[in-house]
Amino acid sequence: MSLRLKFNLILSLATLLGIIVAGYFTHMFLQKNAREEVLDSARIMLESARAVRSYTVSEIRPLLALQQKRQFMPQTVPAYSARKYLNKLQEKYPDYSYKEATLNPTNPVDLAAAWEVDIVDFFRNHEEETELIGERDTPTGRYMYLSNPIRIENEACLTCHSTPSNAPATMIDTYGNANGFGWKLNEVVGAQIVSVPMSLPLQRANAAFQVLMISIVSVFLMIAVLLNLLLHYVVIKPMKKIAENADKVSMGALETPELPIKGKDEITSLSQSFNRMHRSLANAVRMLDESGE
Repeated sequence: MSLRLKFNLILSLATLLGIIVAGYFTHMFLQKNAREEVLDSARIMLESARAVRSYTVSEIRPLLALQQKRQFMPQTVPAYSARKYLNKLQEKYPDYSYKEATLNPTNPVDLAAAWEVDIVDFFRNHEEETELIGERDTPTGRYMYLSNPIRIENEACLTCHSTPSNAPATMIDTYGNANGFGWKLNEVVGAQIVSVPMSLPLQRANAAFQVLMISIVSVFLMIAVLLNLLLHYVVIKPMKKIAENADKVSMGALETPELPIKGKDEITSLSQSFNRMHRSLANAVRMLDESGE
């Protein structure tokens, strides 16, 4: 096995290992950034919903209090306002969704789906938890969801949701008296759930990964070519010259010109040593010839 082949074999193994390690950590980093980007979008949506809910309770509900006695005004319901607000966002970004999934809602639109029930149950069984993040596959792609529990912390909420007899008559006329009652103070009745598509950020991450890996492989190839050129001109070519001269001298061609001395590296030291041996051998042969005469 030639020196060049050994060198390239070791270089190839080292390059392959470097590419695998670099690819692994690069892929993990880009995927993590993509997920953080999706999560940031989900947090913005959820905070927007919270802001609308708070505004509805503090500003809208008092203004419509008198009208509420004559006719039920859904605009005074925080969940309704948040949903309507984010529905406007969905007109431009239809893949983004917000829902106040509830186990026993007044409005059937808020009824929790099967996978949303699992989230609500999680918060009901883990009262100390205030946030749940997860991913799920859908027919349209992979989504990340961010959820917070809906906990009854204000007794005013029980005015509409304790018993039908306590609820405003206008609300009963709108939604009936079958659902949305029996809620209790400090009980988790549902969850705010934001779903954000992951396909686009992940596609961008994969595209960036491919470009980066092509760049890394190209750099490694360029380094391999440069190292091979360096090996050829600095090591292999001078060594071949030394080997050729050694063959000639060993065959008795003592008149062979000495090797040129250039530089101060190990190959130069080897050439100097060979030249000294060449001269010593030539002198020894000449002395033998003179003594024989």
